[in-house]
Amino acid sequence: MNIGNEAQFQIYQMRLNGRYRGEPLCISHEDWVARAKEALSPEAFWYLAGGSGRGETMRANEEAFAKWRIVPRVFRDVAERDLAVELFGERLPYPVLLAPIGVQSILHPNGERAACRGAARLGVPYIVSSASTYRMEDIAQAAPDATLWFQLYWSRDRAVTESFVRRAEATGCKAIVVTLDTPMMAWRERDLERAYLPFLLGEGLGNYLSDPAFRSRLRRPPEEDPTSAILLWTQIFGNPSLTWADFDWLRQTTKLPLLLKGILHPDDAEEAFRRGVDGIIVSNHGGRQVDGAVAALDALVSIRSRLGPDRVVLMDGGIRRGADVFKAIALGANAVLVGRLYGYGLAVDGERGVETVVRHLLADFDLTMALAGHASVASIDARALTPAKAP
Repeated sequence: MNIGNEAQFQIYQMRLNGRYRGEPLCISHEDWVARAKEALSPEAFWYLAGGSGRGETMRANEEAFAKWRIVPRVFRDVAERDLAVELFGERLPYPVLLAPIGVQSILHPNGERAACRGAARLGVPYIVSSASTYRMEDIAQAAPDATLWFQLYWSRDRAVTESFVRRAEATGCKAIVVTLDTPMMAWRERDLERAYLPFLLGEGLGNYLSDPAFRSRLRRPPEEDPTSAILLWTQIFGNPSLTWADFDWLRQTTKLPLLLKGILHPDDAEEAFRRGVDGIIVSNHGGRQVDGAVAALDALVSIRSRLGPDRVVLMDGGIRRGADVFKAIALGANAVLVGRLYGYGLAVDGERGVETVVRHLLADFDLTMALAGHASVASIDARALTPAKAP
């Protein structure tokens, strides 16, 4: 049975087997947001849900999907669907990955370990953040069957950067995702009004505090002097002086597939592939960095047009429902990343919440694909869409 039909049937069956208690189930994106807001402190909720400035980029990410309409086709056999995609020689069951989210311990006590286990139960790759509260090694141990990628925040200290890459290789990560849009943190009004930066409270530093290169810079171990360790983190996090020459060094440092995350301009996309990148992720950091920036979906269209069909291009930003996944693939994404969506699931119900919210997204996508007349992800292209008429 396809995941869409299976998930749908399981929900409807709850009434028949007495498991439905009369209260509305948590199904929609809006439901998960509301429940997470109830479950979290205001500081934690807005750290997850907030953006930079007035939130224009966050809104643009969602509104960009409304510019396109799906054109369903009929008399096509869609009884069996193939949702799989291939990335870097590995077959993935769905065109969805879980984006890196830092400091997940503020959302749930088990943080990244719980989120990774939820992803593993579905076979969805989980991208470990440099800024995770738990060490990458602990996350891998918590979910031995998980497909892991590693997200790299490029440190001012090159030795720390290289050490993170070596650890990711040893941990079994399948790719390195380099986030480029955060050389420094943006003006995030919701966090600033509460003077809240969880890293200064010791959250989200698991990879740093355990790293041999980072620890070698300290006079005393972090266990004995956490304040000095946090201060060192503030001094090395982010690197606003990076250039393409630095990427050349990283390309020579690892044989793992390298993806650059935060690409929004076609010229940068072309340069990335010219210098040997394996893939890019079109992203504006979920609207958390530059307020008023181009929507990720709009950038995807222009970048795919420039690159042609053969390059690996992923995207994130504004994915809320199955139709969003469908539209992103039709407009050129090989796969998409979801972030806040599973973060809300983690906050509401830990590992099970992550599995549930991602399963619902996949089920919605599966049914959307079938109802649009497509039996495989490979068959979805721009002909499946038409521009929405201007109001």
